[in-house]
Amino acid sequence: MPEKGVSLTPANQWVLMSRPLLQWRFGLLTAFVFIGMVVVWSIDGCTIKSFIEAWRFRQDYLTAKVGYPSNRTHSHQNLTKLASYIPLNVNPNQTNETQVDSFSPLNHNIQPEHNKSVSVKNSSSVSAKIDGNSMHPVVQRSWDWILAELEPNLTSNILARWLAPGGKPCRDSKTVGVTIPGLDSGNLIELSAGDVHEFSFQALDDSGKPRCLGGDYFETDLSGDSWKSRPLVKDFGNGSYSVSLQVHPDFTGEFILTVILLYRHFEGLKFTPWRFVYDRVLCNISIRFYKTKAWLPELHTCNGSDFSRDVWSGRWTRHGKNEHCQISNDGRYRCLAPDFPCKAPWCDGSLGLLESNGWVYSTHCSFKIFSAHPAWNCLKNRWIFFWGDSNHVDTIRNILNFILDLPEIHSVPRRFDMNFSNPKDPSQSVRITSIFNGHWNETQNYLGLDSLKDEGFQNLLKKYFSEERIPDTMVMNSGLHDGVHWHNLRTFSVGAGYAASFWADVKEAVRNRGMTWPKVFYRNTVATGGYARTLAFNPNKMEVYNGVLLEKLRQAGVVSGVIDNFDMTFPWHFDNRCNDGVHYGRVPAKMKWRDGQIGHQYFVDLMLAHVLLNALCAS
Repeated sequence: MPEKGVSLTPANQWVLMSRPLLQWRFGLLTAFVFIGMVVVWSIDGCTIKSFIEAWRFRQDYLTAKVGYPSNRTHSHQNLTKLASYIPLNVNPNQTNETQVDSFSPLNHNIQPEHNKSVSVKNSSSVSAKIDGNSMHPVVQRSWDWILAELEPNLTSNILARWLAPGGKPCRDSKTVGVTIPGLDSGNLIELSAGDVHEFSFQALDDSGKPRCLGGDYFETDLSGDSWKSRPLVKDFGNGSYSVSLQVHPDFTGEFILTVILLYRHFEGLKFTPWRFVYDRVLCNISIRFYKTKAWLPELHTCNGSDFSRDVWSGRWTRHGKNEHCQISNDGRYRCLAPDFPCKAPWCDGSLGLLESNGWVYSTHCSFKIFSAHPAWNCLKNRWIFFWGDSNHVDTIRNILNFILDLPEIHSVPRRFDMNFSNPKDPSQSVRITSIFNGHWNETQNYLGLDSLKDEGFQNLLKKYFSEERIPDTMVMNSGLHDGVHWHNLRTFSVGAGYAASFWADVKEAVRNRGMTWPKVFYRNTVATGGYARTLAFNPNKMEVYNGVLLEKLRQAGVVSGVIDNFDMTFPWHFDNRCNDGVHYGRVPAKMKWRDGQIGHQYFVDLMLAHVLLNALCAS
């Protein structure tokens, strides 16, 4: 129904519009209408672009088309600044307005000062101390390795932080950069090797204001000529973070610290994370670590108790390099002689067997590199049971090909139960069983832990633990399929709890028969690389899912130890040089990968194979 009013003739309209005041109002109204149309067009354009990009990511994820370019960009580098240093010897008597405990799926302790909270004054000001009489920050020389820990009550805490209410601009805004007050000159930074250096940084929104809510996922990388590691990040929940750096005195020299913002406020955990990926390099900081009298406890070769740690904080170090190494026609990188020795204490055995051109992984302990003879002596008459995603398939094949001297086995299926014999001593054999858990139907995908809802699949698994003999060791993981299947963290938590209760029931049935439950190693899912960093199984989500399932398995009393393959793969996950996105152990082949170059596609997983043998053979 039309509103009541005075009807104007064309003549009356002309008289009204001719008045100066009305002319001004009419012009202003016209300008507002025009600006509004521009805004609407802009919003609609952004919406359409977002939809197209989301569809493109989805298609890439479904088809895994070769040649998709990396999504990493190098914008926002004008926001690059250095971190303000937080001294480790915080004065416990110092008064601050608030005390905020750090939390993250990977909380880390700087020994020997465990469980010490970092003092912060408010959401935009992190307490820091710089020694004005020295070019170098003051540090607490505890001289011990940084150790990571799984956050207690991980599932409930992450859900609570994710669902934290907004209502304030600093909570509702999005992070686009970081500021690191106090050391933003852009000059080369000098730090002492051996010491732990913890730097604070503050998340900023697009207007340059501090955010007061956490949950951002930062990818960190510390790289030198002979060192690659993932510096650990603390999230204080109020928009402030810290990153801890440590380099062994044997590896002094220049390094680059890179900080990438991959997702904002838990958006990597969403069902469609490719719609929210940010993936911006925020910092590229040059650091020179110089020699001091600092010493760190010498690493020992891993024993059984070393696998009790839920989270690892390791590094890759390089102890040899063939500058002229070329890939062979069979796809192998035989850069160093097979008997090229490991350098103590970083590994034990022949480094050349890794075919990594000198790289080796170590963590709170170091690993033995196995040749065929000691490996067969360890595995003879053993039964190893694998339950996990297709990365298990790669690792099993690499164990057979590279370590147990069975190169004729070009592949193994997703589901098999076979005996393998030593070609040099047929009296030695090992039984390996592998059951794919991405789907109850071995030809399908993307059910993950929900596969256990199928009764036939349950009975298949129970069968192997109800025979006269049962496996003596089990290796399990959640798998990348869970990143695709579950709509949110809450539903995955339910599925993880169900899986833990299933295996707890199997364990109880084994014990009721008077038998010993096997050693069970939880092998963390890989950090997906390159293009896959933005998809449903991105590192943000899989790191959390790794922790949630491990938490449930620990509560159920199922797991004996942990092999942190996430930490092992993370330093190599930024591109597709060492992975195809979701696998680090593909069959060696002289072929171009997604970015059009020939990739080194197996040595990271081959390192995992040796770590598995260390766990299986540890006393």
